[in-house]
Amino acid sequence: MRSKLQSLPLSYKISGIYIIANLFIFIVDIVLLMGINALSVDMEMTYQDNRRLNELLLSLDSVQDAMTGYLNSKTTDSLSDYYISEQRYAELTGELGTQITDRPYGRMERNIKNMSVDYLDDVSQTIEAKRGRNVEKYRVHYEEATRLYEYIKTYIRSLNEEQFVTNSQMYTSLARDFRIFEFFAVAVMFVVLLGSAYIIIRVTGALIDPLRQLSESADEVSNGNLDATLPKSRYNDEIGKLTLAFGKMMVSIKEYIERIRMSMEKERAMQEKELMMETHLKDAQLKYLQAQINPHFLFNTLNAGAQLAMMEGADRTYEYVQTVADFFRYNVKKQDELVNIEDEVELVDNYIRILNVRFSGDIHYEKQVDERLLHTKMPSMILQPIVENAVNHGIREMGDKGQIRLKVFRDLNSVCISVRDNGKGMSREDIEKVVGGKWKYEEQTGDSNGIGMDNVIARLRLFGERDDVIRIRSDGQDKGTEVVIYLPL
Repeated sequence: MRSKLQSLPLSYKISGIYIIANLFIFIVDIVLLMGINALSVDMEMTYQDNRRLNELLLSLDSVQDAMTGYLNSKTTDSLSDYYISEQRYAELTGELGTQITDRPYGRMERNIKNMSVDYLDDVSQTIEAKRGRNVEKYRVHYEEATRLYEYIKTYIRSLNEEQFVTNSQMYTSLARDFRIFEFFAVAVMFVVLLGSAYIIIRVTGALIDPLRQLSESADEVSNGNLDATLPKSRYNDEIGKLTLAFGKMMVSIKEYIERIRMSMEKERAMQEKELMMETHLKDAQLKYLQAQINPHFLFNTLNAGAQLAMMEGADRTYEYVQTVADFFRYNVKKQDELVNIEDEVELVDNYIRILNVRFSGDIHYEKQVDERLLHTKMPSMILQPIVENAVNHGIREMGDKGQIRLKVFRDLNSVCISVRDNGKGMSREDIEKVVGGKWKYEEQTGDSNGIGMDNVIARLRLFGERDDVIRIRSDGQDKGTEVVIYLPL
């Protein structure tokens, strides 16, 4: 039973406390009210005898008046009034006591009752003599009835006065008892209210105390003390479950902090290794760059060759050398910059011109560009690697049948650039590998600039801050490939 009580919900416990307290107060109120009602009834019944004697006296007068009225008028109505008043008086006298007792009031009641019987008999005889016109008999009974009437009336008044004195003393005593009881009832109610309030405060405090302790522990935890002492709840209610859950949460937080600490240590160790690798990589790159030709020397050399070709009248050679110089200058200067779409399209134009000089114009190149979108920003060196892949892995072995189509257009809130070829095509598996950054070419041609599709896709996703920045479509073997990139408008 105790275990069940401890498992009750907190709302049930608090409600039960208030219900029991109110029920106890209600019972005390009922008991006090019953005592007050009993005293009130006693006080009300104090003058009951006087009211009964007054009613008896009025009824006696009514009988006497009815008899006199009939004797004077001798009408049916007066006779009817007599019978009614006579019956009522007989009923009232029948309620008087007839037992022999030492009580003075008892003897007077018995005398009144006996005289009333004689009186009613004489009144009846008077009425009968009057109806029979027996004057002598009528006179004798009327005088006797009148004499008894005066006696009875005197007795009733005397008895009424004596009982009034006694009843007044009794009423005074009852009134005093009533006031005492009222004071007692108020005192009892005050004590009951104080006791109920005390019990409710103590019991409610015992129920809420674990919650207060839990609040103090939570405050310590919020101040950074994760080793705060957790309260132990004796109950299985909401507070007990909350305390248990808080304890589990604290254990989980400590374990989580420990895992984070270990993870940070591992991450710091990895960062140190990465820094060391990066340092070695930079050293290797420096040595590699030192071994390369100075780009400015290369641009100056190409420009000198272009000037020489122009002086000799070799216009095509001049245009070719100038195109190659512009191509390499863009590669060097724009590597880490944001550029306009117009710059990227121009780089593709130069790249196609260079290839057509090498392959005798075998590559058929078409472009459809919405000029309103040419000033949209995008990362550099994006389109040329895509076109390069289309040439090297799509149409390289097709001779003069290879086609490259470049298209710039708008699609909802994106600027789209499409590069389409009519070459070998790609399988679904290869497309998924390229988009997922898992594709590695087995052979690298000497025509590549070293920027792979994984690099292009990674920079596009970084720039657009989303994953769906590229889409590759191919209908299958020898049906060409289309690569579409999406730039934010």
